[in-house]
Amino acid sequence: MRFRRRRSEEPEINLIPFIDVLLVVLIFLMLSTTYSKYAELQITLPTADAERIRERPAEILVSVSADGRYLIDKKPVEGRSVDILTLELRAAAAGKTDPTVIVSADALTAHQAVINVLDAARRAGLARLTFAAQVPPNSAGR
Repeated sequence: MRFRRRRSEEPEINLIPFIDVLLVVLIFLMLSTTYSKYAELQITLPTADAERIRERPAEILVSVSADGRYLIDKKPVEGRSVDILTLELRAAAAGKTDPTVIVSADALTAHQAVINVLDAARRAGLARLTFAAQVPPNSAGR
């Protein structure tokens, strides 16, 4: 009798259960990870590297100091409420066609002080807003 010799088959590694386990571990890690809070971010504002506008039509410059004081077109505003800012912005916009409000806030200004300016501009009916920023020192020579 002649017996056939069985060929030894190479072992086959099934990857599908391995991939399933890895996906479950990945989902577990994604769900259990804690993310850093926004209050912990350390940021320094503002700088921008943009071309300067050569032509400036009607504009209203609103400056906000680090301690929250306001100046509208280089005139101090008495008070810090949104209602007072609204009245001052309306007075500054009188006689100007479609003026642009330029918010120039100190880098250390509280966020609420800038939001007050935006809210006052909206109440005064001034829809065109922009922010002033300084050019970074390393690109001033361009």
